[in-house]
Amino acid sequence: MRKLFIYYSLTGSGEEVAKVLEGQGYEIRRVYEKKKMPKSFFFRVFVGGFRAGIKAKAKLIDYDPNVSDYEQIVIGSPVWNGRFPPAINAVLKQTSLQGQDLTFLFYSGSGEAPKATLVVNRDYPDAHILYLQEPKKYPQELEKLKSL
Repeated sequence: MRKLFIYYSLTGSGEEVAKVLEGQGYEIRRVYEKKKMPKSFFFRVFVGGFRAGIKAKAKLIDYDPNVSDYEQIVIGSPVWNGRFPPAINAVLKQTSLQGQDLTFLFYSGSGEAPKATLVVNRDYPDAHILYLQEPKKYPQELEKLKSL
């Protein structure tokens, strides 16, 4: 069975998840935005949270939206302002995920993603959701990936 992990990461939690999933046989597809985020933590939080709040979609670098050859797809995303970041909004807009065996994997400071969860439940009602609390800071959270 071909498995794919599509993810965005700004602070490194996505990379930690990708390492584990690659060891579990997933192909890895990292998403990169054309526009760089500010270097200052304060401005990153402000700009990123605002853009997530208005459901902005980022322009992506060399993203391949074709997922038809995969039996299982996991979308990995940080949570900004309770929502998807613009890079993942773009992935969801460009990629046909309906009818796929789909899991959303959220990594956040609180381990929750209330607004993003509402979007998943509305737009992908058959998808699974897994929450990780800052896996870069709390590596024991990566144990949850065994359930995939």
